[in-house]
Amino acid sequence: MKKLKYSYMMVLLLILSCNKSDDGIVAPDTVAPNPDAGVEVQDFMWKAMNFWYFWQDEVPNLADDKFPNTTDGSADYTEFLLSEENPEQFFDNQLRFSDDRFSFYSDNYTELTNQLAGISRSNGLEFGLIRFQDSDDVFGYVQYIVPNSDASTKNISRGDIFSGVNGQSLNINNFRDLLFGDSNTYTLNMADLQDGTVTENGVEVVLTKEDGFAENPVFLDKVFEIGDKKIGYLMYNGFTNEYDEQLNDAFARFRSNEVTDLVLDLRYNPGGSVRTSIYLSSMIYGTNTNDVFLNARYNAKYQTILNENNTETRRFFADKTTAGTAINTLNLSQVYILTTVASASASELVINGLEPYMDVVQIGETTRGKNEFSVTMVDDRESNFGPYVYNPERVNKIRKGNNWAIQPLIGRNENADGFSDYTTGLTPDFELEEDLENLGVIGDQNEPLLAKAIEQITGAGKKDFTVKMAAKPITNSKMYSPLKDNMYISKLPDAID
Repeated sequence: MKKLKYSYMMVLLLILSCNKSDDGIVAPDTVAPNPDAGVEVQDFMWKAMNFWYFWQDEVPNLADDKFPNTTDGSADYTEFLLSEENPEQFFDNQLRFSDDRFSFYSDNYTELTNQLAGISRSNGLEFGLIRFQDSDDVFGYVQYIVPNSDASTKNISRGDIFSGVNGQSLNINNFRDLLFGDSNTYTLNMADLQDGTVTENGVEVVLTKEDGFAENPVFLDKVFEIGDKKIGYLMYNGFTNEYDEQLNDAFARFRSNEVTDLVLDLRYNPGGSVRTSIYLSSMIYGTNTNDVFLNARYNAKYQTILNENNTETRRFFADKTTAGTAINTLNLSQVYILTTVASASASELVINGLEPYMDVVQIGETTRGKNEFSVTMVDDRESNFGPYVYNPERVNKIRKGNNWAIQPLIGRNENADGFSDYTTGLTPDFELEEDLENLGVIGDQNEPLLAKAIEQITGAGKKDFTVKMAAKPITNSKMYSPLKDNMYISKLPDAID
């Protein structure tokens, strides 16, 4: 029998004819697999990616006319879904665009959504891993310790070095299992670093991960009075909605201290919520809700739906948090932002979103280069947040037996000037790498990156910023949590977050 081929336009007309309901966007009817084939996870993945994926038109397997809604089409579709028994391999090998560095998946949507909220299994140790020159061996250095964690009760602090776990030397082949494996407890074998040489010192530190540990990303805020300047300093380590009020409280303290300048430390911040990035930017720049912070761009299919329905895709600076609290803004015309290669997604969004409105002075290293955003998707086709978009109030509507979630990139954010081309990262105005032999204490005026910012603000206190041993991590601890360098939204434009 001759297979029926739907043209792209026919499919698009079908989408436009049924894309709205009282509850939001509705996906069109599409081909169904053989119900006895046991491919529910792959079926959910394909349909969600076919509708939302930013590069949908770049992936032949996701084409709208790939599997027509016919008997033959259903058989071909079932065979395609069966091509990869493992959902992870199906997603990576069949659905992911070759240039996509950031879309991912989880076999447990509860764990994923918890970790996006800053809740995870953690001992509170945040670290980078560095590869020895001309060797497969690696060593770790402590970046910071999360307060009220197991690590905070142990004799370990920023700048400490470790070269082994449980008596095994770390290398590029075993560090994942030793540091990020299933075991809740491990023993770090500590080392000394002197003149570029790492030497084991016999010290051991036992750390235990706590289930359901929540990290407050507002790590440290303080004010320095130097001459006629009152300099606010904020280390902020993750854009999590659940701590928006604590973030706003920090800016209330800055306002009460009449801060004149701000140093925002995002060096270890891998990103997170777009909504929180808008709040933070509003706290820095201002609360004029007519000023555009970003304009979101989606795939051709969804962008056409939005255009046809005159749906607003721009996001504006905010004057209130989700809880209705007035945003404490500093109304600054200049901000100093500390970055490393670990600064990504929502961190970069803040820098890019503020650029059209104020002088953003970036100090440190070039950022990661993550300019796309994602959304959590589960097997809930009728979600009022958008087809398959996770809604915590609809967990009982998620297909029974399918706990998988995907976190695909679905759009790209432009700033008010239309700029979004920073896939190679945002380059600092003043380049300064972290020095393994002089990491300094977070929040101390002599810590090199902060000292450089203070020098630029005050024009005084010229220091020697020579780096003896640059920290060039191959990865860091945050990259092994689902939040990693993700930038996400919670809802689509019809139900904007």
